[in-house]
Amino acid sequence: MKESNLVGNIRKLFVDFFVKNGHQLFPSSPLIVKDDPSLLFTNAGMVQFKHMFTDASNASVGTAVSSQKCLRVGGKHNDLENVGYTNRHHTFFEMLGNFSFGDYFKEFAVELAWNFVTKELALNKDKLYFTVYHDDQETFDLWKKISGFSESRIIKIKTNDNFWSMGSTGPCGPCSEIFYDYGENIEGGLPGTPEEDGARFTEIWNLVFMQYNRKSDGELYALPKKCIDTGMGLERISAVMQGVYDNYDINLFKDLIEVSKKQSGSANNELAHRVIADHVRSAAFLIAEGLTPGNEGRDYILRRIIRRAARYVYMLKYDGALMYQIFPVLIDEKSYAYMADYYPELIHAKDLIISILKIEEENFRDTLVKALPLLEKELVNLSSGDALPGNVAFKLYDTYGFPVDITLDIIKEKGVKFDEQGFYDQMDKQKERSKLNHSIKSVQQLKGKLWVDIKEHYGDTKFVGYEQYSAKAKVLSIIYESDKNTEVANAGDRVNVLLDMTPFYAESGGQKGDTGVFNVIVRQGKELLDCDNIVEVLDTKKVLDTLYVHECVIKAGSLIVGDIICAEVDCEKRKNLCANHSATHLLHYVLKLVIDNSIIQKGSLVSDDKLRFDFSYGVALTKEQLTLIEDKMFSLIRDNSPVITHICDLKEAVADGAIALFTEKYADHGVRVINIGDSKELCCGTHVRYTGEIGCFKIVSEASVACGVRRIEAVTGQNAIDYFRQQEKMLYLIAESVKSPVENILIQIDKLNRNNQELKQKLSDTYFSMIDLQGIATDKIGNIDFLYSNLNGIPIDVVRKFINERLVNSMIMFFSNIVGHNVMYVVGVASNLHSKIKATDFVKIIGEVVKSKGGGNNRLAQISGEYIDKVDVISHVRSKLISVLSS
Repeated sequence: MKESNLVGNIRKLFVDFFVKNGHQLFPSSPLIVKDDPSLLFTNAGMVQFKHMFTDASNASVGTAVSSQKCLRVGGKHNDLENVGYTNRHHTFFEMLGNFSFGDYFKEFAVELAWNFVTKELALNKDKLYFTVYHDDQETFDLWKKISGFSESRIIKIKTNDNFWSMGSTGPCGPCSEIFYDYGENIEGGLPGTPEEDGARFTEIWNLVFMQYNRKSDGELYALPKKCIDTGMGLERISAVMQGVYDNYDINLFKDLIEVSKKQSGSANNELAHRVIADHVRSAAFLIAEGLTPGNEGRDYILRRIIRRAARYVYMLKYDGALMYQIFPVLIDEKSYAYMADYYPELIHAKDLIISILKIEEENFRDTLVKALPLLEKELVNLSSGDALPGNVAFKLYDTYGFPVDITLDIIKEKGVKFDEQGFYDQMDKQKERSKLNHSIKSVQQLKGKLWVDIKEHYGDTKFVGYEQYSAKAKVLSIIYESDKNTEVANAGDRVNVLLDMTPFYAESGGQKGDTGVFNVIVRQGKELLDCDNIVEVLDTKKVLDTLYVHECVIKAGSLIVGDIICAEVDCEKRKNLCANHSATHLLHYVLKLVIDNSIIQKGSLVSDDKLRFDFSYGVALTKEQLTLIEDKMFSLIRDNSPVITHICDLKEAVADGAIALFTEKYADHGVRVINIGDSKELCCGTHVRYTGEIGCFKIVSEASVACGVRRIEAVTGQNAIDYFRQQEKMLYLIAESVKSPVENILIQIDKLNRNNQELKQKLSDTYFSMIDLQGIATDKIGNIDFLYSNLNGIPIDVVRKFINERLVNSMIMFFSNIVGHNVMYVVGVASNLHSKIKATDFVKIIGEVVKSKGGGNNRLAQISGEYIDKVDVISHVRSKLISVLSS
């Protein structure tokens, strides 16, 4: 194979050609789209240039070229279920593209495309065909003029396949496609014929001519600045260049599939290896961008991809995780599948990728082992064309956590249909059961008609808490038991209170709601001088996004709708909340700065006594890394930088580098950006004015909370000082306990540890002597020594040590230890006997009597069970051993 035909070289050839022709090279944008809530993932080369297409007059460049990472799973474009079954579908692929934003248009675009495929790629002209939109005579004439082809090679298409639009409204226009003919030996017909879905004629390049703007009435209007958007699948053109019509036969996939076959020990089931190869690539790139398997949004897409591949690994009868063993091919310079030269993030995140792939696949394997036998049992009784009952699919999903899409995959292979209605009927019944079991009690669940009516009547609550800790407000509504309106609440009553305005921050964005008090100051137009009516605010929550609801208890007097109150936030708690929230932003920034720039926030909690931050990372942070984080945090706090807040449009904020979380909802306009030094985040929470107000910062724990997700808990300010004092107190107590000055405590502890080890050894020697004194019965089974005894009172770890030290060739040891109603059996089998029996086989024999299961290795194993009087375990074991050893 020519070096020039390798995937990486074709990518370079394309990019270099267009740079040479005046295009500016843009690196691939991330798969995770940061500024377009309509997209789960980047699915085409034009996505990063969308703003230039919609406003070409203000485009920062006139032309561009890129090789773009794309993922088509979920949303409008979803190729997941087709992967493995067709020659051309992938979840992850690369899109080569050249673009013009009001610079050149059709003629130069057609000329560039023609020159690239016929001169740079040197494709046989006789193998090429073009399609154009049936009304686009201009492009038809251009192809005829530039290529010299007869009209029969330029096909007019009437369907929407040759008319592209960004959406129901907006920029749109006709497109022209270049097709490659693989020859008569491959089935398929020309575009526009009934046989067009065959593999013979393959689309290799799509040129979109954006010349119209579609209005809401459906009418097309000419754009003042016409644009070009082209897309060529790198994998597809590589197949053409390498002389294969199946994308999975190109050098990149052949290497991935070869490793899959080698590591799994299974050269069969080509479908399984294709799916695994494709999905490893997709999962690796998603993890490299900070995603971790989860149950919602993009995280769930990643989980679906890994689990679908895991199911095919299981089909290969491979016992273990496979995907993590295939991934290294993508970062191996010697492999044809090497992609890290163009996408170095794969190397930067390699440990995380390997860790997540391994853990997620192993975890799902347990589900497969439990759920698949049930599904297979049902399928035995079904023929092609029958439908799998919906209640079966629901049971798999509800009881075993078996994804419905994998159930669909499996029954599709068998030609069995899916009882979709039956499945969703079961889902609806489950929801109804959940409603009955969970009565609405908390403010978080208040979304009923009462609250809709309240919102329509009173409008949004005005929040004034960014500027002040207290405010005069009017009581608009008092609600009992979550859903009963009342005019009056008396001492001892617990109620939810709605005000016209409030300084109380309602729980959102990870920050806990404010607490404090209400004092009634005006009732029925009369000013109250005495504070006889006191209301304690226990929490503040949001309902229907914009109603601030205060969970209250009436401490004294009463509260009446229409009262004017002085609402006072607990200042000390609020200041702690502000310090912890600002520290959370800084921690996010520092983690990306000193640990890994690809880290993504996965969750947070900001309370008055601590902060919690969950982030994507595959391995535990070292003590050195934690110290590095703390040192940088101390430095930022000492800088006493101002915390700057400004309001702007979402696009402007994201373009300026502000971090937006996919799990949060943001308005297109009027988003709040918090700037703390170089940290920029969209945030509605409350913050300190200067970083110095955080005071102090201390990490108190770092641990794993999910596959590929770590959690840091930390304290700030007075809570950090209290933590240091607690640690200091503990240190002095330890020093007192070991009878040593603090400065010599480690020396003293080391001395005590050595003494302890010496005593343990003496005790172990004593136990060994006790075993010898108790006597061990020896029996001969052929030429094998069978040693057995009841070693009551001897610790199990000593028994294991005794076996390890005394076990020699042609020997089997069997010891029991009775404690109360339980008995522990420990067995040892010499290595020269493992061809006939292993220690793990031995405990299975014991398990037949004591009705239990044990574990261990070939040499040493143990099993415990309830003591059964008058059962001669020795006799049973001995007779079984004779049978096994004599066979």
